[in-house]
Amino acid sequence: MFGTATPLERGLIIIGFLCLLVLPFVITNPYHIHTATMIVYFAFMAASWNFVCGYLGQLSLGHSVFSGVAGYVTVLMFTQLGISPWIGMLFGGLLAAVLSVAIGSLTFRLKGPYFTLTTIAFAEIMRIWFENTDNFIGIPLKGSEGLVVPLVGDSWWAFQFNDKTPYYYIALGLLLMIVLATIMLEKSKLGYYLKAIRGDQDGAEALGINPTKYSLIALSISAFFTGIGGAFFAQFFRYINPERNMGIDMSIDMAIMAIIGGQGTVLGPILGAFILHPIAEITRTTLGGSFLGLHLVIYGTVLALTVLYFPQGIIVPLRRILARISGRAKK
Repeated sequence: MFGTATPLERGLIIIGFLCLLVLPFVITNPYHIHTATMIVYFAFMAASWNFVCGYLGQLSLGHSVFSGVAGYVTVLMFTQLGISPWIGMLFGGLLAAVLSVAIGSLTFRLKGPYFTLTTIAFAEIMRIWFENTDNFIGIPLKGSEGLVVPLVGDSWWAFQFNDKTPYYYIALGLLLMIVLATIMLEKSKLGYYLKAIRGDQDGAEALGINPTKYSLIALSISAFFTGIGGAFFAQFFRYINPERNMGIDMSIDMAIMAIIGGQGTVLGPILGAFILHPIAEITRTTLGGSFLGLHLVIYGTVLALTVLYFPQGIIVPLRRILARISGRAKK
């Protein structure tokens, strides 16, 4: 489960990216481009979550706090200071990383369900605070009303485009970045340390590995990328509010996609996002408001089946299929 991506998997990733590169030339419907953008976005977010939870083994359900905080920072820097969202994304990601160190310094002292519950608590505290704060030291947060990104027209500087296609390619660039970062992690000393900590924390500590130090490094990297994703999400919809960007739903989506696809792998979280988000979109568009939350029921069903039959994720049967193809090709 935690081995590096096989050559066939890497080949599959390359072929997949090439297909995604030409997708807007094949599918021109704005709604379909919008949906494809969100699929790629959730693949990026699931892979960001996987950085700490997949390789370190700590189940975080509070990652949405990093997405929300970075999104607010990006929007406020643009609306209040006139700073381009491209720069705001970096500042937002860095602030999310700093926040993660503050949170992780406390939560990494806990293990198992206590860690998970504490991450939820931190995220909910931040969401409730943002929902009930209209103004903070002169900064307008507008509480549950949220912030609207002012429309300035088609502009790369303002991260605003009349067409959905540029957003799609930006999301694809982010996905490529996190895939490369994950591959680098797997080959790095940090990656080996994280796997050792996950396998046996006491044993890793006996070997001279500082679990807290490397856990915080992994969490800060994960939070940085998650923050970048949150900033993109706010600019894509040109609106941000606490429930939408900091709610637990966002954290659950990231976690379930990575777990179902195969956490602790390069391809797994991407696979999970490409399976689950289309299911959620189809249920919302075909059933409308008749069965609100049905996609969560489907998520739960898929998760239960995956845990029963493929506890290490859908990546496992995919690897078997790829191995068979490779075996036949050699013959």
